[in-house]
Amino acid sequence: MLNNLKPQERLDELHRNGYVIIQNPDKFCFGMDAVLLSGFTRVKKGECALDLGTGTGIIPILLEAKTEGEHFTGLEIQEESADMAARSVAFNRLEEKISIVTGDIKDASGLFGASSFDVITTNPPYMIGSHGLTCANRAKAVARHELLCTLDDVLGESAKLLRPGGRFYMVHRPFRLTEIMCKMVRYGIEPKRMRLVYPFCDKEPNMVLLEGLKGGKSRLAVEQPLVVYQKPGVYTEEIVDIYGY
Repeated sequence: MLNNLKPQERLDELHRNGYVIIQNPDKFCFGMDAVLLSGFTRVKKGECALDLGTGTGIIPILLEAKTEGEHFTGLEIQEESADMAARSVAFNRLEEKISIVTGDIKDASGLFGASSFDVITTNPPYMIGSHGLTCANRAKAVARHELLCTLDDVLGESAKLLRPGGRFYMVHRPFRLTEIMCKMVRYGIEPKRMRLVYPFCDKEPNMVLLEGLKGGKSRLAVEQPLVVYQKPGVYTEEIVDIYGY
C-alpha cells in the first residue's frame, strides 16, 4: 500500500481500530471540526449514513470505528480527494462497510434516491462571498468557500435524502447560526441538539455542532460547552477522548 501513495501523500494514524487515512498536505487535510462532528454524531445499529462532501473520507471512517451503523457512504465532487478516500477505505479493509462515490452534492438525491439514509453528516464550506481569505489552492478553496455548493444545496438535498425521522448532523461556524437554523426549519429539518465549541473557556466559540430531525417538532436541547484546550498546547480530557489518544 505504501507503494501506492502518490507524491506528497502521507499516511496518518486515526487512533481508532488501527485505522489510517491518506492525506496530501499540499491539497487539504482534515481538521478538528471533522473529528468533533464524528464524536457528536449518533449512528445506531442497522442504520445507513451518508457524508456529504466527504473529502478524503475521514468522517465515514471514524463513524465506522465509533458507531454500530450498518453502512457508510461518502460523496465527494473532487476526484483526487475521492480517490484518496477510496484508497484509505481499501487500506483499512472497509470496502464492505464504506462506499465512496464521486459526485455533486446538488445531484445527491438523484444519485441515491429519496429517503435513502437514516443519517446524514456534513462538514460543509463555511465561507460565503468575501468572508475569509480566498485560497489560491483549488482543493482548499472548494473545501472552505461555497464555490461548488451552498448551505441551501446541502440542506435541500439532505431533506430529500433523509428518511422520515432521519437525523442530520453538521459542524459549522457560529457567525452563521441564525441563517443555518432558519434554513433547517425551512427545509423541514428541525434543530434538536446544539453544542458550541470554544478554543479556551474564556474565548468566544469558533464552532457549532448541530443535530436536526427530519419532520421533528420544535424543541432544541443546548448541550454544555465543549472546550478544546486547558491551556495552550494541552487538550481537555474530553477532546483527548474524542480523538482516542
